[in-house]
Amino acid sequence: MTLNLRVLTPTRVVWDSQVKEIILSTNSGKIGILPNHASLVTAVDIAVMKIRINEKWSTIALMGGFAKIEQNQIILWVNDAEKGVDIDPQEAQEVFQQAKANANRVLGKRQKIEVDLAIKRARTRLEAINAVLPN
Repeated sequence: MTLNLRVLTPTRVVWDSQVKEIILSTNSGKIGILPNHASLVTAVDIAVMKIRINEKWSTIALMGGFAKIEQNQIILWVNDAEKGVDIDPQEAQEVFQQAKANANRVLGKRQKIEVDLAIKRARTRLEAINAVLPN
C-alpha cells in the first residue's frame, strides 16, 4: 500500500507521486506517516521532509506551510520547497554563511526575526543535501 504525496508551492508542483512513507516536521515535532494514517491537518515547519519510495529515501527542504493527511492522500501547501538532489551544495553553503554574517549587523527585533528565519531556511537547505537518511 502507498500514499499519494503532493507538495505544492504558490508557483509550482514540487512532488506528485506515490510514496511508502514520509517523515515530516510539524510545528509541534516530527511525525512519521505510513499508509492508513489518521486524518490530520497540521502546520509544517521550515525543515527537511524525508520520503521513502520502496527502499530508497529522498529529501525535500520545506519552507513552512500546511499539510493535510486524509485517506492515504498527503497534500502539502508550502511557501517554497526544493528537492535535496536539486540544491547546489556550494551555493547553499554560501547563502548559509551570508545569513550568519548578517546576524552580526542586526539593529532591531524585526531584523533579528528576519535574520533568524534566513538562517533557518539556509540551514534547512544544507540539511536536505547532507541528511542522514534511515536505512
